[in-house]
Amino acid sequence: MLHDVDIGSFKVGASHRHFLIAGPCVLESERLAIETAQSIAEIARALNIPYIFKSSYDKANRSSGTSFRGPGLKDGLAILKKVKDEVGVPVLTDVHSVEDATEAGTVVDVLQIPAFLCRQTDLLLAAAKTGRVVNVKKGQFLSPGEMANVVAKLEESGNQRIILTERGTTFGYNNLVVDMRALPIMRKFGYPVVFDATHSVQLPGGGGTKSSGQREFVAPLACAAAAAGCDGFFMEVHPDPDHALSDGPNMVPLHDLKKLLDRLMRICQAAGKGAESDR
Repeated sequence: MLHDVDIGSFKVGASHRHFLIAGPCVLESERLAIETAQSIAEIARALNIPYIFKSSYDKANRSSGTSFRGPGLKDGLAILKKVKDEVGVPVLTDVHSVEDATEAGTVVDVLQIPAFLCRQTDLLLAAAKTGRVVNVKKGQFLSPGEMANVVAKLEESGNQRIILTERGTTFGYNNLVVDMRALPIMRKFGYPVVFDATHSVQLPGGGGTKSSGQREFVAPLACAAAAAGCDGFFMEVHPDPDHALSDGPNMVPLHDLKKLLDRLMRICQAAGKGAESDR
């Protein structure tokens, strides 16, 4: 059975349009968050793509303890609420503890479980119990088939508002590769599947005290995922990635987003929303 998931005013799933999760890696300022959300929302509306704003209030897994982490839970949730109210789009953020999941669930529409924490049972259950949509990033260390156990934990809590996201698999040191078989494998669990086009080109720890990335491969991998079949796309987007405070090397420049999304939608249409016959 393929589940549709309600998010704000729209539904996502196999029988609905591809959707977009996008925004800066971390909340750098209220102004940047609102202006970026407004710009992406305009692009999404022009292409008839349902849109969810994403950004983190705390990057708890930065390579270095001196790297910028974000404004913190209280101030970060205040910014996300302002984006939600002023721009009129659903919002997503990632959570790292049971307490944060409970608090963030009072504000955001989607709680995201980071890839590194995708097996943390208490965190999964806390997110599920909020009743919010739970987007789980597949760990870089997991096979796609092992995500069945993650889904089971969430379902056993009574929450079937689930999204699964592919974000690459560890390949040696400081590198990731994407196995597109993960998309149809995870889709068999009955929930919408998203392709994370920007973290998939990350070079974890490749910058010594920070991660690096290969932004030039975002488009090729996203196009491959569109053809292979996914329900949505996740992209970190920034007006000036080269001066962003986190994950700049793999973020999509805002001025390139519309062209990329238009290309992806044309591929999805040609593929029948992406391998529709396999669903």
